[in-house]
Amino acid sequence: MLFTEILKDNKIFLRCFKKGSFVSCEYLTAYFISNKSPYNRLGISVGKKQGNAVKRNRIKRIIRAAYRLNEEKIPIGYDIVFVGRNNISEKKMQDIEYFIKKRLIKKINDVNNSEKQKR
Repeated sequence: MLFTEILKDNKIFLRCFKKGSFVSCEYLTAYFISNKSPYNRLGISVGKKQGNAVKRNRIKRIIRAAYRLNEEKIPIGYDIVFVGRNNISEKKMQDIEYFIKKRLIKKINDVNNSEKQKR
């Protein structure tokens, strides 16, 4: 990925969950918070309720691929954590890509604009 590093630190995951903004749909939730760095950090969390390890890893691959296709459009300088929800194993990459394009990018830009107005 061009502008993205992998997020592995549990402390940063928790910071995104507690202090970050989020956008969600019936199969996916994305938490994001500014990290004040020249790159994004991506984390993916899929619980055991989604299935065995093979299904969970497939879900992670699909989310990563959809993110990679839209990486240039996502503003830089954010920690983004995707959390898979109930029906995500039935969804295709196009559904997740649509969520990233239409909901996540729009919400990040809205939050970014409101932060600029506060300054």
